[in-house]
Amino acid sequence: MGFFERYLTVWVGLCIVAGVALGKFAPEVAQSLDAMAISVNGAPVVSIPIAICLFFMMYPIMVKIDFHEVVRAGKAVKPVGLTLFVNWAIKPFTMYAISSFFLGSLFLGFIGPDAVDLVKMPLGESLQVGDTYGAGTVVSVDGVKMLEVPLWRSYLAGCILLGIAPCTAMVLVWGYLSKGNDGHTLVMVAINSLTMLVLFGLLGGFLLGVGKLPVPWEALLLSISIYVALPLVAGYLSRKWIIAHKGEDWFREKFLHFLTPVTISALLITLVILFSLKGDTIVQNPLTILWIAIPLFVQTIFVFAIGYVAAKALRLSYENAAPTAMIGASNHFEVAIATAAMLYGLSSGAALATVVGVLIEVPLMLMLVRFCLRTQDWFKAD
Repeated sequence: MGFFERYLTVWVGLCIVAGVALGKFAPEVAQSLDAMAISVNGAPVVSIPIAICLFFMMYPIMVKIDFHEVVRAGKAVKPVGLTLFVNWAIKPFTMYAISSFFLGSLFLGFIGPDAVDLVKMPLGESLQVGDTYGAGTVVSVDGVKMLEVPLWRSYLAGCILLGIAPCTAMVLVWGYLSKGNDGHTLVMVAINSLTMLVLFGLLGGFLLGVGKLPVPWEALLLSISIYVALPLVAGYLSRKWIIAHKGEDWFREKFLHFLTPVTISALLITLVILFSLKGDTIVQNPLTILWIAIPLFVQTIFVFAIGYVAAKALRLSYENAAPTAMIGASNHFEVAIATAAMLYGLSSGAALATVVGVLIEVPLMLMLVRFCLRTQDWFKAD
């Protein structure tokens, strides 16, 4: 690894600090960036600046993919089956159990057992002031009906939304950095994207315990189209055109060499923008951030370990084992944040919890990338 890649965690930390500082001391810049968004049902779903950065983060990965390898990866039953099992049969439930233990028991005294949060009224419900709904009570705030719920439960809701949203974008970066099988990663991104359309609402409704959770179909489809489909199509078409006109040698030796720093540079710029949008919230809630971050940290490590150990037990190659564990560990925080904002409100504890997921994910996933690279010899070579 070169100097830039070797100290990527340092650059990530500096970009997070720069983004938080920008949001705190130059909020007008963050507000201008935040206003540049595509909204669905009145809730901002896709940030245009972040979408542009994500495109340049994803395109260099997509253009390197040999789609013959994608077809071959899709026929590999064991890695595909293991990834689906970890993502949908284990991860949502361990997130619920771990978050409930930390937020509802271990840290409840720090959060405040009597602390409450005001969230949006449940969609489709007609309730009156004083009515109870789950663990909440309907109250009137400035003439607007809101649901008053225990604060820790609001944080728990945000954690659950992260747990039922497996990553379908950034995981391509983690798989690429860990030298995994890009074809397998892309296959699982496609499968997870389709599976989310069904299981996101079903598991969300079950785990949140609030009846049926409306599936944000428009938000999911728009997010997947912009974050995954657009760079995928651009990468496939440009790869085909360049190889046809310039030859495969020029493509590999010239074009790919030029693209090498683009992914990481786009990642760092994305972090500055992302944290500038949430900088003030993070500064105002430092200890709250810690209480939420700890269970998310434990959950990520635990799910990664399950996937990595299971891959070893199934005798997968390292190239398939690394992205299999990475996909389970990472979250689709864009969808989680958008859903929390639509269901509970931008100022809710649930929305804050999804933002904390962003805060810890990048440094933590980079740590796991480094761990994977150092343990390649645990697995057979592909």
